[in-house]
Amino acid sequence: MSIKVEKLTKIYGTQKALDEVSLEINQGEIVGLLGPNGAGKSTLMKIITGYLPASDGKVSVMGMDVVENPLQTKRLIGYLPESNPLYYEMYVREFLAFTAGLFKIKNAKDRIEEVIELTGLGKEAHKKIGALSKGYKQRVGLAQAFIHDPKVLILDEPTSGLDPNQLIEIRNLIRKIGQDKTVLFSSHIMQEVEAICDRILIINNGKLIADSPKNQMQKLWKNKEVIVVEFKETLSESILKKISEVEKVQALSDHKFKLTVEAENDLRPKIYEWAKEHNYTLIGMQSMEISLENIFQDLTK
Repeated sequence: MSIKVEKLTKIYGTQKALDEVSLEINQGEIVGLLGPNGAGKSTLMKIITGYLPASDGKVSVMGMDVVENPLQTKRLIGYLPESNPLYYEMYVREFLAFTAGLFKIKNAKDRIEEVIELTGLGKEAHKKIGALSKGYKQRVGLAQAFIHDPKVLILDEPTSGLDPNQLIEIRNLIRKIGQDKTVLFSSHIMQEVEAICDRILIINNGKLIADSPKNQMQKLWKNKEVIVVEFKETLSESILKKISEVEKVQALSDHKFKLTVEAENDLRPKIYEWAKEHNYTLIGMQSMEISLENIFQDLTK
Protein backbone atom coordinates (compact mmCIF):
# COMPACT_ATOMS: atom_id res chain seq x y z
CA MET A 1 0.00 0.00 0.00
CA SER A 2 1.59 3.30 -1.10
CA ILE A 3 -0.85 5.73 0.55
CA LYS A 4 -3.34 5.03 3.31
CA VAL A 5 -5.62 7.75 4.70
CA GLU A 6 -7.79 6.95 7.71
CA LYS A 7 -10.66 9.20 8.85
CA LEU A 8 -8.68 12.33 8.03
CA THR A 9 -10.16 15.58 9.36
CA LYS A 10 -8.86 19.13 9.06
CA ILE A 11 -10.53 22.11 10.71
CA TYR A 12 -9.64 25.77 10.09
CA GLY A 13 -11.35 27.76 12.83
CA THR A 14 -15.03 26.91 12.35
CA GLN A 15 -14.60 25.47 8.83
CA LYS A 16 -14.19 21.73 8.34
CA ALA A 17 -11.97 21.48 5.26
CA LEU A 18 -11.78 17.67 5.43
CA ASP A 19 -14.40 15.49 7.07
CA GLU A 20 -13.25 11.95 7.97
CA VAL A 21 -11.75 11.16 4.56
CA SER A 22 -10.51 7.58 4.14
CA LEU A 23 -8.83 6.09 1.07
CA GLU A 24 -6.10 3.70 -0.04
CA ILE A 25 -3.88 3.95 -3.11
CA ASN A 26 -1.90 0.94 -4.27
CA GLN A 27 1.64 0.98 -5.60
CA GLY A 28 1.81 1.83 -9.31
CA GLU A 29 -1.63 3.46 -9.53
CA ILE A 30 -2.18 6.82 -11.23
CA VAL A 31 -5.10 8.43 -9.40
CA GLY A 32 -6.89 11.65 -10.29
CA LEU A 33 -8.38 13.84 -7.56
CA LEU A 34 -11.33 15.97 -8.66
CA GLY A 35 -13.43 18.51 -6.80
CA PRO A 36 -14.79 22.06 -7.00
CA ASN A 37 -12.73 25.00 -5.71
CA GLY A 38 -12.54 24.85 -1.93
CA ALA A 39 -13.51 21.17 -1.80
CA GLY A 40 -10.39 20.19 0.17
CA LYS A 41 -8.12 18.76 -2.57
CA SER A 42 -5.02 20.83 -1.78
CA THR A 43 -5.53 20.39 1.96
CA LEU A 44 -5.63 16.61 1.52
CA MET A 45 -2.45 16.66 -0.58
CA LYS A 46 -0.60 18.90 1.89
CA ILE A 47 -1.45 16.58 4.79
CA ILE A 48 -0.34 13.48 2.84
CA THR A 49 2.99 15.14 2.07
CA GLY A 50 3.46 16.21 5.70
CA TYR A 51 3.43 19.95 4.96
CA LEU A 52 0.23 20.46 6.96
CA PRO A 53 -0.87 18.74 10.19
CA ALA A 54 -4.27 17.06 10.40
CA SER A 55 -6.79 17.90 13.10
CA ASP A 56 -7.62 14.21 13.41
CA GLY A 57 -7.03 10.94 11.57
CA LYS A 58 -3.95 9.23 10.24
CA VAL A 59 -1.89 9.13 7.02
CA SER A 60 0.78 6.57 6.16
CA VAL A 61 3.07 6.41 3.12
CA MET A 62 4.67 3.07 2.25
CA GLY A 63 3.56 1.81 5.65
CA MET A 64 5.07 4.71 7.65
CA ASP A 65 3.09 7.30 9.58
CA VAL A 66 3.81 10.79 8.17
CA VAL A 67 3.68 12.36 11.64
CA GLU A 68 5.86 9.79 13.39
CA ASN A 69 8.35 9.52 10.50
CA PRO A 70 8.38 12.96 8.84
CA LEU A 71 11.85 12.83 7.27
CA GLN A 72 11.58 9.24 6.05
CA THR A 73 8.19 9.79 4.42
CA LYS A 74 9.29 13.06 2.78
CA ARG A 75 12.15 11.16 1.12
CA LEU A 76 9.57 8.79 -0.36
CA ILE A 77 7.40 11.60 -1.76
CA GLY A 78 7.87 13.96 -4.69
CA TYR A 79 5.61 17.01 -4.37
CA LEU A 80 4.64 19.68 -6.89
CA PRO A 81 2.39 22.28 -5.19
CA GLU A 82 -0.18 24.22 -7.20
CA SER A 83 1.86 27.42 -6.89
CA ASN A 84 5.06 25.67 -8.12
CA PRO A 85 7.46 27.72 -5.95
CA LEU A 86 10.74 28.13 -7.82
CA TYR A 87 13.82 30.33 -7.40
CA TYR A 88 13.53 32.51 -10.50
CA GLU A 89 17.07 33.92 -10.17
CA MET A 90 18.64 30.47 -10.29
CA TYR A 91 19.61 28.65 -13.48
CA VAL A 92 17.83 25.37 -14.21
CA ARG A 93 20.85 23.15 -13.53
CA GLU A 94 21.75 25.25 -10.50
CA PHE A 95 18.28 24.81 -9.02
CA LEU A 96 18.25 21.06 -9.66
CA ALA A 97 21.72 20.77 -8.10
CA PHE A 98 20.40 22.65 -5.05
CA THR A 99 17.43 20.23 -4.80
CA ALA A 100 19.70 17.21 -5.26
CA GLY A 101 21.87 18.51 -2.43
CA LEU A 102 18.88 18.71 -0.08
CA PHE A 103 18.20 15.03 -0.70
CA LYS A 104 21.91 14.14 -0.55
CA ILE A 105 21.72 12.36 -3.89
CA LYS A 106 24.78 10.35 -4.87
CA ASN A 107 26.12 10.97 -8.38
CA ALA A 108 23.99 14.11 -8.44
CA LYS A 109 25.51 15.38 -11.69
CA ASP A 110 24.42 12.27 -13.60
CA ARG A 111 20.95 12.33 -12.02
CA ILE A 112 20.47 16.01 -12.95
CA GLU A 113 21.27 15.30 -16.59
CA GLU A 114 18.95 12.29 -16.49
CA VAL A 115 15.93 14.30 -15.28
CA ILE A 116 16.74 17.15 -17.68
CA GLU A 117 16.58 14.70 -20.56
CA LEU A 118 13.44 13.00 -19.24
CA THR A 119 11.57 16.31 -18.82
CA GLY A 120 12.76 17.76 -22.13
CA LEU A 121 14.56 20.66 -20.47
CA GLY A 122 17.78 20.23 -22.46
CA LYS A 123 17.54 23.29 -24.69
CA GLU A 124 16.40 25.49 -21.76
CA ALA A 125 18.74 24.18 -19.06
CA HIS A 126 21.22 27.05 -19.54
CA LYS A 127 18.58 29.69 -18.77
CA LYS A 128 17.42 31.29 -15.54
CA ILE A 129 14.10 29.84 -14.36
CA GLY A 130 12.49 33.30 -14.47
CA ALA A 131 13.13 33.46 -18.22
CA LEU A 132 11.25 30.23 -18.97
CA SER A 133 7.70 29.90 -20.29
CA LYS A 134 5.05 28.57 -17.91
CA GLY A 135 5.22 25.15 -19.59
CA TYR A 136 8.95 24.87 -18.99
CA LYS A 137 8.58 26.15 -15.43
CA GLN A 138 6.16 23.26 -14.85
CA ARG A 139 8.79 20.90 -16.26
CA VAL A 140 11.33 22.27 -13.78
CA GLY A 141 8.78 21.76 -10.98
CA LEU A 142 8.25 18.16 -12.08
CA ALA A 143 12.01 17.61 -12.36
CA GLN A 144 12.59 18.74 -8.77
CA ALA A 145 9.64 16.61 -7.60
CA PHE A 146 11.15 13.34 -8.79
CA ILE A 147 14.88 14.07 -8.89
CA HIS A 148 15.34 11.91 -5.74
CA ASP A 149 13.45 9.03 -7.41
CA PRO A 150 10.52 8.96 -4.95
CA LYS A 151 8.05 6.09 -4.69
CA VAL A 152 5.07 8.48 -4.60
CA LEU A 153 4.34 11.63 -6.63
CA ILE A 154 1.82 14.21 -5.40
CA LEU A 155 1.00 16.76 -8.10
CA ASP A 156 -1.41 19.62 -7.35
CA GLU A 157 -2.88 21.11 -10.56
CA PRO A 158 0.26 20.33 -12.63
CA THR A 159 -1.35 21.50 -15.91
CA SER A 160 -2.99 24.69 -14.62
CA GLY A 161 -2.67 27.64 -17.00
CA LEU A 162 -0.92 25.75 -19.82
CA ASP A 163 -1.79 26.09 -23.50
CA PRO A 164 -3.09 23.01 -25.43
CA ASN A 165 0.36 21.98 -26.70
CA GLN A 166 1.90 22.31 -23.25
CA LEU A 167 -1.00 20.33 -21.78
CA ILE A 168 -0.27 17.39 -24.06
CA GLU A 169 3.47 17.55 -23.31
CA ILE A 170 3.01 17.62 -19.52
CA ARG A 171 0.31 14.92 -19.73
CA ASN A 172 2.69 12.61 -21.61
CA LEU A 173 5.47 13.42 -19.14
CA ILE A 174 3.29 12.54 -16.13
CA ARG A 175 2.26 9.28 -17.79
CA LYS A 176 5.91 8.46 -18.53
CA ILE A 177 7.10 9.29 -15.01
CA GLY A 178 4.19 7.36 -13.51
CA GLN A 179 5.09 4.05 -15.17
CA ASP A 180 6.90 2.86 -12.05
CA LYS A 181 5.54 5.21 -9.37
CA THR A 182 2.33 5.90 -7.50
CA VAL A 183 0.87 9.21 -8.70
CA LEU A 184 -1.89 11.28 -7.10
CA PHE A 185 -2.72 14.46 -8.96
CA SER A 186 -5.51 17.00 -8.88
CA SER A 187 -6.95 18.79 -11.89
CA HIS A 188 -9.94 20.84 -13.03
CA ILE A 189 -9.51 19.49 -16.56
CA MET A 190 -11.65 16.39 -17.01
CA GLN A 191 -9.87 15.36 -20.23
CA GLU A 192 -6.56 15.28 -18.36
CA VAL A 193 -7.91 12.97 -15.70
CA GLU A 194 -9.54 10.68 -18.28
CA ALA A 195 -6.34 10.58 -20.37
CA ILE A 196 -3.91 9.83 -17.54
CA CYS A 197 -5.68 8.10 -14.66
CA ASP A 198 -6.47 4.52 -13.76
CA ARG A 199 -8.79 5.61 -10.97
CA ILE A 200 -10.75 8.73 -10.01
CA LEU A 201 -11.55 10.25 -6.61
CA ILE A 202 -14.10 13.05 -6.23
CA ILE A 203 -14.13 15.23 -3.13
CA ASN A 204 -16.80 17.80 -2.28
CA ASN A 205 -17.27 19.93 0.85
CA GLY A 206 -14.46 18.03 2.53
CA LYS A 207 -16.01 14.59 1.98
CA LEU A 208 -14.90 11.84 -0.38
CA ILE A 209 -18.06 11.25 -2.43
CA ALA A 210 -16.73 8.97 -5.20
CA ASP A 211 -13.89 6.48 -5.56
CA SER A 212 -13.97 4.39 -8.71
CA PRO A 213 -11.80 2.89 -11.46
CA LYS A 214 -12.04 5.14 -14.52
CA ASN A 215 -13.77 2.49 -16.63
CA GLN A 216 -16.52 2.06 -14.02
CA MET A 217 -17.37 5.72 -13.42
CA GLN A 218 -20.60 5.49 -15.42
CA LYS A 219 -22.07 3.29 -12.68
CA LEU A 220 -22.15 6.44 -10.51
CA TRP A 221 -24.57 8.10 -12.92
CA LYS A 222 -27.48 6.34 -11.21
CA ASN A 223 -29.29 5.09 -14.33
CA LYS A 224 -29.49 8.47 -16.01
CA GLU A 225 -29.28 9.40 -19.67
CA VAL A 226 -28.54 12.61 -21.54
CA ILE A 227 -30.57 13.46 -24.65
CA VAL A 228 -29.76 16.40 -26.92
CA VAL A 229 -32.83 17.91 -28.61
CA GLU A 230 -33.04 20.67 -31.21
CA PHE A 231 -36.14 22.64 -32.20
CA LYS A 232 -36.93 24.96 -35.07
CA GLU A 233 -38.52 27.41 -32.64
CA THR A 234 -36.78 29.44 -29.92
CA LEU A 235 -37.50 27.83 -26.55
CA SER A 236 -36.38 28.23 -22.95
CA GLU A 237 -35.16 25.87 -20.25
CA SER A 238 -38.29 26.52 -18.15
CA ILE A 239 -40.56 25.29 -20.96
CA LEU A 240 -38.66 22.04 -21.41
CA LYS A 241 -38.62 21.40 -17.66
CA LYS A 242 -42.38 20.88 -17.92
CA ILE A 243 -41.83 17.55 -19.70
CA SER A 244 -42.48 14.88 -17.08
CA GLU A 245 -39.47 12.77 -16.03
CA VAL A 246 -36.97 15.34 -17.32
CA GLU A 247 -34.70 16.04 -14.34
CA LYS A 248 -32.42 18.73 -15.71
CA VAL A 249 -32.27 21.05 -18.74
CA GLN A 250 -29.16 22.81 -20.03
CA ALA A 251 -29.45 25.29 -22.92
CA LEU A 252 -26.79 24.86 -25.60
CA SER A 253 -28.43 27.59 -27.71
CA ASP A 254 -31.89 29.13 -28.14
CA HIS A 255 -32.88 26.07 -30.16
CA LYS A 256 -30.74 23.26 -28.75
CA PHE A 257 -30.89 21.72 -25.26
CA LYS A 258 -29.34 18.93 -23.21
CA LEU A 259 -31.89 16.97 -21.17
CA THR A 260 -31.01 14.69 -18.26
CA VAL A 261 -33.59 11.94 -17.86
CA GLU A 262 -34.05 8.58 -16.12
CA ALA A 263 -32.50 5.84 -18.26
CA GLU A 264 -34.93 3.10 -17.21
CA ASN A 265 -37.50 4.22 -19.80
CA ASP A 266 -36.81 5.50 -23.30
CA LEU A 267 -38.23 9.04 -23.13
CA ARG A 268 -37.62 9.92 -26.76
CA PRO A 269 -41.15 8.95 -27.87
CA LYS A 270 -42.60 11.03 -25.02
CA ILE A 271 -40.45 14.06 -26.02
CA TYR A 272 -41.60 13.65 -29.62
CA GLU A 273 -45.28 13.52 -28.56
CA TRP A 274 -44.80 16.53 -26.26
CA ALA A 275 -43.32 18.58 -29.11
CA LYS A 276 -46.15 17.53 -31.44
CA GLU A 277 -48.82 18.37 -28.85
CA HIS A 278 -47.39 21.89 -28.33
CA ASN A 279 -46.82 22.53 -32.04
CA TYR A 280 -43.01 22.64 -31.75
CA THR A 281 -40.92 21.40 -34.67
CA LEU A 282 -38.39 18.86 -33.45
CA ILE A 283 -35.53 18.79 -35.95
CA GLY A 284 -33.04 16.66 -34.02
CA MET A 285 -32.83 14.29 -31.06
CA GLN A 286 -30.02 11.94 -29.99
CA SER A 287 -28.67 10.23 -26.89
CA MET A 288 -25.25 11.39 -25.65
CA GLU A 289 -22.53 9.24 -24.14
CA ILE A 290 -22.25 9.98 -20.43
CA SER A 291 -19.05 11.92 -19.74
CA LEU A 292 -16.95 12.36 -16.63
CA GLU A 293 -18.08 16.00 -16.65
CA ASN A 294 -21.74 14.89 -16.42
CA ILE A 295 -20.95 12.63 -13.47
CA PHE A 296 -18.84 15.30 -11.73
CA GLN A 297 -21.55 17.93 -12.06
CA ASP A 298 -24.23 15.54 -10.85
CA LEU A 299 -22.28 14.49 -7.76
CA THR A 300 -20.98 17.94 -6.75
CA LYS A 301 -24.17 19.94 -7.29
